[in-house]
Amino acid sequence: MAGDDPIRLGLAKSLSHPGGNATGISILTAGLNGKRFGLLRDLVPEATLIALLVNPNNPNIGTISGEVKEAADGIGLRIQILQAGTESEIDAAFAALAESRAAGLIVGPDPFYFSRRSQLTAAAARYGVPAIYEAREFVEGGGLASYGASLTEALRQVGLYTGKILRGEKPADLPVVQPTKFELVINLRTAKALGLTVPPLLLATADELIE
Repeated sequence: MAGDDPIRLGLAKSLSHPGGNATGISILTAGLNGKRFGLLRDLVPEATLIALLVNPNNPNIGTISGEVKEAADGIGLRIQILQAGTESEIDAAFAALAESRAAGLIVGPDPFYFSRRSQLTAAAARYGVPAIYEAREFVEGGGLASYGASLTEALRQVGLYTGKILRGEKPADLPVVQPTKFELVINLRTAKALGLTVPPLLLATADELIE
């Protein structure tokens, strides 16, 4: 399972016919960062400035930033790009966010950020900034909201493919699977602590509400 493009990495010739000795699950999904922007905007409708945190070491930084900028430009909202690739840089990014008084934060999808989710959600709570993340694990740890592919479903697919290969099927003939299930998770306790009212539509469409 990878969060990057298997074709760009040289692991597969195409998604439908990998053609080599590798196949699997790709959880890289274009367009979700714009969706996260829209969801955060619904949670903080009065916002005029929203921050985006990205890892400068992530090869997809241009795509992530571009999607959010495009969504923001469409409604005339300003975006502040913050970069952090280490623990100390995360702290510095939140300090810069507080200085600019951004009304919300989108945490770009990144394996390093996933590993530092406790630090990120704690900093968001400390600075009182509404933030949206890529995966439910952030929200289970106290984050406000997340929207992204279901990691549980992706891991289930990994297990299914492992079984197929162990039974003799060739990786070259097994198409790379992309996510079909996405989930919106909202932590109502965090929303209350931030003084936010979650819109009825989000309450109705959320896959899970943590109370």
